[in-house]
Amino acid sequence: MPITPLASRPHDHSHCVHSALTEADTLCAQKGLRLTALRRRVLELVWQSHKPLGAYDILAVLSEQDGRRAAPPTVYRALDFLLDNGLVHRISSLNAFVGCSHPEHPHQGQFLICRNCHAAIELEQKTISDAIIQSARDVGFTVEGQTVEVVGLCSGCREA
Repeated sequence: MPITPLASRPHDHSHCVHSALTEADTLCAQKGLRLTALRRRVLELVWQSHKPLGAYDILAVLSEQDGRRAAPPTVYRALDFLLDNGLVHRISSLNAFVGCSHPEHPHQGQFLICRNCHAAIELEQKTISDAIIQSARDVGFTVEGQTVEVVGLCSGCREA
């Protein structure tokens, strides 16, 4: 019987947030990068659930909850930093961002996205990435990046 991914189970997100922030602090320190207060807060907001969050959603929370008057370019720069350093992934079909479950090593994003509750479950299947790269190579194409987005129903929504 397959194990239900954490994103599809009820759980305490504060543990996810704490782990993500701790790992981000460690990785940035190792790379000599500055995880500014704003970058850290944006990462924290992205990890508040396993549902992708748009830049304007982040901006609204910063304004409403934090009283920050951040402009959209500021949030996009923070997201670009987090993307460039493997701390978040961009879900193109939703124009939104989700925390990376494995920021300690570079990898391609593969996601199962629930069309009902919008949870995004990150997969890390090297065979999928390898198959895409090999298929591209077979037709003379060089892959520079890939994100696989599969839409369906998570186990919780399917059972409901």
